[in-house]
Amino acid sequence: MNAAQSIDKEYEPFFAMARERNVIFYYVGYFSQNIIAAMSDAVRLQLAVSGVDGTTRRKLFSSFVEMAQNIVHYSSDALTAPTPESEQQRGQLRHGSVCISMVDEHYRLMCSNPVATVRVHQLRATLEPLRTMTLDQIKQAYKQTLRAEAPEGSKGAGLGFLTMARDASAPLEYNFQPIDTDPGSTMFQLVATI
Repeated sequence: MNAAQSIDKEYEPFFAMARERNVIFYYVGYFSQNIIAAMSDAVRLQLAVSGVDGTTRRKLFSSFVEMAQNIVHYSSDALTAPTPESEQQRGQLRHGSVCISMVDEHYRLMCSNPVATVRVHQLRATLEPLRTMTLDQIKQAYKQTLRAEAPEGSKGAGLGFLTMARDASAPLEYNFQPIDTDPGSTMFQLVATI
């Protein structure tokens, strides 16, 4: 078997699955603010070239950025040591994945990253109410959060999940998967349909 055949045999199933599932963008690896900026440029351009209408493009883009920011801020798999708060963690590299695909008439954004197991209860308590809130209730909660102090332990204004819930056309979906090899971490998966 020559090198080209080996590459084709190894990667063709992955590419076939990506085509079959209408994957528009996929990244797995370490995230930093600089990587998010580069990915954001690629996603923004791809959506514009694809002819996605302005409102949908804005919703997709803002939810994509929120997911990527959550990975940088909260993934428990850090490659680099924390930097001072004044640098807003620009030097941090944290592991996770993001995916944008087309499902029927909708876009599906997915992200996955390990989080500290002790945070699972807090995340569930934040996400579950969003699943049953109306759009008006989500917008009201968004406005209240804008006026309030940042939640304790938050590395942002606490608007990320509210932004995604506001922009989504269906309730946010989430899952927590224990990591057998690291009981101190749990795999967090989040899905937003736009």
